[in-house]
Amino acid sequence: ETQTATAYAVVGGSVHLDQHTLAAVVENQADGVPLQVEVTFLASGVVRMRVQEETPLAPRYDDTQKHVLRDEGQSLVYARGEDLQLVSEAGVHTVSYDGSTAVGSNATFSVRMTERPWTLTYLVDGKPSVQLNTKGFFRFEHLRHKPEDAPEGEWEERFGSWTDTKPRGPESFGMDIGFAGAEHVYGIPEHSSPLSLRATRGKDAYDQPYRLYNLDVFEYELDNPMALYGSVPLMLAHSADATAGVLWLNAAETWVDVEHVRSGLFRRSAGVDTHWISEAGVLDVFVLPGPHARDVFAQYAELVTPTPLPREFALGYHQCRWNYLDAADVLGVSAGLHTHEIPYDVIWLDIEHTDGKRYFTWDAAKFPDPIAMQHTLAQDGHRLVTVVDPHVKHDPAYAVWSDANARGLFVKARDGTDFQGWCWPGDSNWLDCFNPNATAWLGEQYALDRYNGSTTSLFVWNDMNEPSVFNGPEITMDKDAVHHGGWEHRQVHNVNGMLYHKATSDGLRARETPALRPFVLSRAYFAGSQRYGAIWTGDNTATWEHLRASVPMVLSNNVAGIHFVGADVGGFFGNPDSQLLTRWYQLGIWYPFFRAHAHIDTKRREPWLLGEPYLTHIRTAIRQRYRLLPYLYTLFRETSLTGLPLLRPMWVEFPRETSLFAEDSAFMVGSAIMVAPVTTAEAQSVRVVFPSHEVWYDMHSHAAYSAPLTRQFAVQLADTLVFARGGSIVPTRERRRRSSALMQRDPFTLYVYASRTGSASGQLYVDDGESYDYENGSFIERDLIFANATLESRPSVRTDASGEQSAFAAAMAAVRIERVVVVGLLRTFTTATVVEGDHERSVDVSCGDTECTIRDPAVHITNDWAIRLA
Repeated sequence: ETQTATAYAVVGGSVHLDQHTLAAVVENQADGVPLQVEVTFLASGVVRMRVQEETPLAPRYDDTQKHVLRDEGQSLVYARGEDLQLVSEAGVHTVSYDGSTAVGSNATFSVRMTERPWTLTYLVDGKPSVQLNTKGFFRFEHLRHKPEDAPEGEWEERFGSWTDTKPRGPESFGMDIGFAGAEHVYGIPEHSSPLSLRATRGKDAYDQPYRLYNLDVFEYELDNPMALYGSVPLMLAHSADATAGVLWLNAAETWVDVEHVRSGLFRRSAGVDTHWISEAGVLDVFVLPGPHARDVFAQYAELVTPTPLPREFALGYHQCRWNYLDAADVLGVSAGLHTHEIPYDVIWLDIEHTDGKRYFTWDAAKFPDPIAMQHTLAQDGHRLVTVVDPHVKHDPAYAVWSDANARGLFVKARDGTDFQGWCWPGDSNWLDCFNPNATAWLGEQYALDRYNGSTTSLFVWNDMNEPSVFNGPEITMDKDAVHHGGWEHRQVHNVNGMLYHKATSDGLRARETPALRPFVLSRAYFAGSQRYGAIWTGDNTATWEHLRASVPMVLSNNVAGIHFVGADVGGFFGNPDSQLLTRWYQLGIWYPFFRAHAHIDTKRREPWLLGEPYLTHIRTAIRQRYRLLPYLYTLFRETSLTGLPLLRPMWVEFPRETSLFAEDSAFMVGSAIMVAPVTTAEAQSVRVVFPSHEVWYDMHSHAAYSAPLTRQFAVQLADTLVFARGGSIVPTRERRRRSSALMQRDPFTLYVYASRTGSASGQLYVDDGESYDYENGSFIERDLIFANATLESRPSVRTDASGEQSAFAAAMAAVRIERVVVVGLLRTFTTATVVEGDHERSVDVSCGDTECTIRDPAVHITNDWAIRLA
C-alpha cells in the first residue's frame, strides 16, 4: 500500500491547539465514524498521540496508562502553552517548540500534521525523524452492534477446542510508524531474536511479525519472533546521526512488522518502517525524539520511572533449582558453598517446598522448622526465596483459597462463575489483579503473622504469572474471561503479570516498619515492571545456542528499560557438560540478575560436583562478581537516576561506530567495562573489536590495547576476555567473604585506568543497601577524578549537608580506601602525598611494568582527599 491508499482524513475545521494539546477529528470516508485525535506535547520533547472514537458505543479499556506511567500519568510535565506555536497552511498544521532545556541538547522539535491524507511527522532540527501513517496503514475498527449476518471470526472465533466469544466484536487498530534515516531498530522484548531486530518483510526476513503476548512457552525456539514471557512495546531506532524511540502503550495482544527501507544505487539504508497492530484498547503512542541514545533513555525514564535501587544482596549470586529436597538439603548446599569458598547470597525453593502446591505453606515433613532454617542461613548473611505463583489451589480446606473465595477475589469466566483451570496444584482459580481489593489482600498474605514460617530474610519469586493455564488456549487464560470492572482478559493480558508482581512487592515492603526494599523476581513483565523487581528470560535450555542467545535477550531488555534481568545460568532444561556450565558462569556473572537454576529432572550441578578444573574456574568467576559489587551497585545508582542500561549494547557507548550497531556478542557493563564472552564449544580464540580512539586494558593482566583495533585472542577454559576502558575508575572490594552482607564495612580498592591523556574519572556510591533512607540523603556518593598524576575524591552534586547524610557518613566514617592501582601511566613513581582535610602524609608507591600501586593510603570514603604521585 501507499499513502494514497489511506481512507482517513482530518475533518475540516477540527484542528485546534489548546494549551499543550493539538486536537483534531479524523474520519474514515467509508464508515463516517469520527475519531478523536489528541497530540500532547511534553516539556522533554516527547509527544503523545491518542486515538479513539469521539463517541464510542462503549468505553474502551484505557487504564494501561495508569499501570505503566509514572504516578499513573499524573506527574507528566507538559510543555507550556506559550512555548508552542501552531502554524496552519493549506491543510498542513505544524506545532513548533524548543525542548532543548529538558533533553539537554540543542535540538529543536516540531510536529507536522497533514489533513488529506491524515499523517503525523515528528521533525528534529527540521528533518523528519518519526513518521506516523505516512504509508497509510492506519486502520481503526470502531465498536459496533453485532449484525445478524456477522462474518465468521469477527464475533466468535475458534482456536482448537476453545471458543472465544468476542462479545464486543472487532475492536483492533493498527498504524505504520517509520523511522526516517534509521539503520537499525531494537527493543520490543521479549523475543529470542538478535539485538538488532531482524526484518519481518523483505529479504532474509522472518515469516511472521514480532508478537507481544505474554505466554508460558515450553523450550522456546531461538532466532524467532514468537511471543515469550514478557512484553515491552518500546522500540528504539538508531543511525550514526540520531536515536529515536516509540512507546506503543497497549496491554492487548500486539503484532509488529519491521521492514528495512533502502534506496539509491548502493541500496543504503533510508530508514526502517514498522507496522503495529493491537487487538483492543486505545491507540496511545509516545514518540521519544532523542536525538541521542542517552536522551531517549532519559525521556522513557521520565515516563515510566527507571529501575530503583535494589536490595544490595540481590546483586550477589543466587543458587536455585527445582527443587532442593528439604531443609537438610538447603543447609547442605549452603555448607557446600562455604566449604568450597564460593560466595553466595540467596538460596531458592521452588514449588515442591509447599504443602501440595498450596502457596504460603510448607511441607511439614521436609521443612519442619523453616524459621530455624532461615535463621541458620542468616548467620552468614544469606537469604531465602520461595516461589508464590498466581494460581490458587481450588480446595475449601485451604485457608488461602477459602478466604479469597469468600471475598470474591477471583477472575470470572464469561458466564459469571469463577474462572477455573489447571496448573501445578490441579484445579485452580486466579486472583483478579485488576481488583484493588484482591491485590491489597495478596499483599497482606506476606505479613509475618500471615505467612507462617516466613521471616524478614525471606523474599519471593512470582512464576507462571503470564498467567499460565495448562488447559487454556496457548497455555494461558481465555481472552473472554472477565476482570474487575467488566474488562475482558484480551484487553489487559500483557499487564496482568506486572500487577501480580507489584502486589507482591508492595506486600514485602509493608511487612516491616520502616519499610525496606523488597526483592521479587517475576517471569511475566510489561513496561513498568522494572519498578517492582527483577525478571529473567524464562525456561532456557542447556545448549551453546541458548548461551549465545542470552546476550541479545538481556541486552534487548536493558534497551527497553528492564534492567534487572538475567538468564538461568546453565540452562533450565537439559544437562550442560562441564565446559558449557563453566562458560555460562563466566558470562552469567555479568548479568544484572545472576542466578543458576535447573529443572527437576536434570542432574544436580552445584559447582563442586563438576570437580577440577571446573570448580576453580567457576569459583574464580563468582568471586569476580563479588569483587565488582561496588561498581555494579554504583552503576545501579546511575541507572536509577538516568534510565541508562546496566548492560549496554556497544552502539550505546559508541553511537557513531556503524560496525557495532548489530553487535550482540560483546557488550559494555556501564561505560567502563567491555566483556567479550566465550560462547562456542572448544573455542580456541575470540575476535575482539576495540572501538573508538581509546586505550583498553585487560582487567586481569593490565595489558594495554590502543584502539581502533581488531584482535584475535587465544583462549583456554580459564580465560575470560574483560577489558577496562581507558579513562575509567572502577571501585572494588577485594576481601573474600561468604556473602555481600559480610562485606558492608570492608575497605575499597580503586582501579584507575588512565586514558591516552593520563586522566580518568568514576564514581563510588554507598548506602545502607536495604532501606529507603537514601531518598532523604543517607548515602555517600563521591566523584573520583584522576588528572596530572593526582587522584581526588569530591562529593557529587547530589550530596547535600542534610542531617541524614551526616548521620550516615558518621556511621561509615571508618571505611577507607585500602589500595589504589593506577594502570597505564607513562612513567614510574616512588612516593605519593596524601592530603585529607588538614592532614598531609607521604606513602610509598610501587610500580611494575603495567601499573603503580599505592597500598593503604588510609583515606576515607566519607572525606575529601587527594593523592599526588611524585
